[in-house]
Amino acid sequence: MPKSTECRAKIPDPQGFIAYDRDEDAVWHDLMARQMPEVQRHMSRPYLEGLAKLDLPTLRVPQCPDLSQRLRDLTGWRVEPVPALIPFGTFFAMLADRAFPAASFIRKRKHFDYIEEPDIFHEIFGHAPLLTDPRFAAFSQAIGKAGLLADKQDYAWLIRLYWFSVEFGLTRENGVIKGLGSGLASSVSELSWAVTAPDPERRDFDVIDILRTPYRIDILQPLYFVIPDLDQLFQAAERDLLADVAKARSLGLFTPKYPAKVA
Repeated sequence: MPKSTECRAKIPDPQGFIAYDRDEDAVWHDLMARQMPEVQRHMSRPYLEGLAKLDLPTLRVPQCPDLSQRLRDLTGWRVEPVPALIPFGTFFAMLADRAFPAASFIRKRKHFDYIEEPDIFHEIFGHAPLLTDPRFAAFSQAIGKAGLLADKQDYAWLIRLYWFSVEFGLTRENGVIKGLGSGLASSVSELSWAVTAPDPERRDFDVIDILRTPYRIDILQPLYFVIPDLDQLFQAAERDLLADVAKARSLGLFTPKYPAKVA
């Protein structure tokens, strides 16, 4: 987490359940109430179908053991609470083991509109719906397996494929741009920006181009990749991703489309 964060990890009991208080449950409820109309309007069918399968509670923060039980029946995945941001190596190892890491805390009311570090609303409301789909689950696992074989110097290259697809990917349905990624599903401001605003650039999905594209986590993205046919994404899981990373490294990074971050 950023050094200035006010968020504190919640510790699960031996069965994996976390005691959230009334204020935290209320934040979850209000986040869902605000976001549901947006996702119904702008998110793609795979996400919406997954959200319906999960049938998330609206009045309280979901519990990872309950969610894991549903995901195991659908795709063999589970959700495990983690304290906060975890190292790339740990993240890849968990994905390879079909375990999704979910930050155990939920944002404070004063950070309702934006929080830099991912909280449980982003992790559960954003990520878990796609993990109900065996194809998306297999893609995430493939990223994890590639990460286990990668050198540490390649982590930042490989994660870009995850960032521009599972986190902030777009797709087309009947010619209309729709949100696909979890970072869009869990953000009111970014979802409409990514799908409808004239400002961001939208490029066709290309694995090598994605691996060469730098990003920042703390701004509205200036660039998105559009996957016209989701089979292209699923086929990427069958590629030699480490060879793709090596090719991308040899070509070098594209010039960033965002301003440098002020320290």
